[in-house]
Amino acid sequence: MREDGWFLLAFIGAQIGLGVWVSRRVQTRDDYLLAGRSLGPTLCVFTIFATWFGAEACVGTAGRVHAEGLAGASGDPFGYGLCLLLTGLVFAGPLRRRGFTTLADLFRARFGPVAERVAALLMIPTSLFWAAAQLRAFGQVLSEVGGIELGWSIAVAATVVAAYTTVGGLLADAWTDLVQGLLLALGLVVLGWLLLERVGSVSGALSALPAERLAWSPQASSGLDIWEGWTRTALGSLVAQELIARVLASRSERVARWSAAGASGLYVALGMIPIGIGLLGTDLVGSLEDPEHMLPAVARELLPRGLYFVFSGAIVAAVLSTIDSCLLVSASLFVTNVLKFRPRSEGGQSLWYVRAIAFLAAGLATWMALEAESISGMADLASSYGSAGLVVLLCFGLFTTLGTPLAAVGSLLVGVLCSSVPFLPESSALRNSLPEWFSRYSFLVSLSASVGAFLLLSLMPPRRGSSRSTSLVA
Repeated sequence: MREDGWFLLAFIGAQIGLGVWVSRRVQTRDDYLLAGRSLGPTLCVFTIFATWFGAEACVGTAGRVHAEGLAGASGDPFGYGLCLLLTGLVFAGPLRRRGFTTLADLFRARFGPVAERVAALLMIPTSLFWAAAQLRAFGQVLSEVGGIELGWSIAVAATVVAAYTTVGGLLADAWTDLVQGLLLALGLVVLGWLLLERVGSVSGALSALPAERLAWSPQASSGLDIWEGWTRTALGSLVAQELIARVLASRSERVARWSAAGASGLYVALGMIPIGIGLLGTDLVGSLEDPEHMLPAVARELLPRGLYFVFSGAIVAAVLSTIDSCLLVSASLFVTNVLKFRPRSEGGQSLWYVRAIAFLAAGLATWMALEAESISGMADLASSYGSAGLVVLLCFGLFTTLGTPLAAVGSLLVGVLCSSVPFLPESSALRNSLPEWFSRYSFLVSLSASVGAFLLLSLMPPRRGSSRSTSLVA
C-alpha cells in the first residue's frame, strides 16, 4: 500500500477513536439506536447531511455526470435534496411527536403486527443495498488513494466498518458526523474553487462541451421518464430508516423539522461541486476507464498533498458514517420489528444483542458490494425496491384514518412485486410478458398500484373478530 493509503487509514482510525470515546455514554438500546433522543439543531443538521451526503452524492454523482453529462445529476443532489426538504416540511414533526423507535412502529400502531413485520422485511434489504453502495465507494477511494485492488479495498473497508458499527451507535455517529461534515464541506469548497481557477472562465469551459452533455435529460426521454427519476429519488427515499432515525433522535419536533430542511439546503449547495467536477474534470485527468474514480483523481490533481489526504479521509469517514447508520437501522428493524425482542432491561445484554445483529449485517453488505457493478446502481436499487408501498402507508398512516391491516399488507406486497420487475433477468418470462413501460416507469407503476390496492382493500369489510386500525392522526 502507498504512503497515502496508510495516512488515510490513520485518519479513519482517529475518527473511530472519537466514536469509541463518545460511545462511553451509550448505556441503553435507546442510546445506541436513537442517541437518547437528545440531538440539538447543529448535531441534527450535520448528522442528517453527513449520513445522506455519502458515496452517491460525492463519488457516484461525479462519475455519473462524467459518463452521462448533466442528465446524470437529476437524482443527486436535486432529487435527494427535495426528499430532505419534504421530510422537514411535512413528515418530521408528526413522526417525532409519536415517539417511535422505527418507522415500522408506526405501521404496527396503525395497521397491526403483520404490516409491521412485512414493512421491516422490506426496509432491511433497502438499508443493506445502501450500505453496499457506500462500501463500494469506500473501496473506490481506498483503491485510488492506496493503490490496491478494488476487491481488497472493499475487504479492508468491511473490516473497519464491522468494528466501527459494533462499538458505535447513533450518538457516536452524530458527533463524528459533525467533524466529518465540516471537513467534507471545507474540502469540497476548496476543490471547487481550485477547479474554477484552473478552468479560468466557467462559461468558456461549458461552451466548449458538446450540447448533449449540458442537457438536463437524455434527448430520448419523455415527461414520464423525468417524473420517474424524480419520484423514485424524492419519494422513494422518504421511508429510509437512516433518515427517520435522525428525525426521531432529535430533542423536539421543531429541531426535527428545521434540521431536515437545513440539511436539504446544505446538501444541494455542496452537491453542485461534484457536478462541476464531473463536467469539467475530464480536461484535467482525461477520460477514465472507471468513471467513479473521477472525484478522487481530480482531488489528487488539484489539492495540495496535505489537504488531499484530509479531503480523502473526510470522504471515506463520511461514507463510513453512512454505512454505520445503514447497519444500525438494519439491526434495529430486525430486533425490534421482526424478532420483536423485548428485553427485561435496556442495558447490557440487550445492547450487545443489537450489536451482534449489526455485525452480521456488515457481512451481508460486504457480499453485495463485491457483487455490485456500480455505486449508482446500488443507490437506485435502494431508492426504488419496495419503497412505493412504504410511502403509501406512511402518508395514509400519518395523515388519514383510512386503512385496515389487509389493505396495508396488500399495498406493501403489490408495491414490491411491481418494483421487482426491472430487476428480473431480461430472459424472464414474466418480464417479457409485460409491456416495456412497466419496467421503464417501475416506480410510478408501483406507486399507483400500491395506492389502488390500499384504497380497494380498505373498502372490504373486516373479518369477524377483527377491528379497523386505530388512527394516530393528531
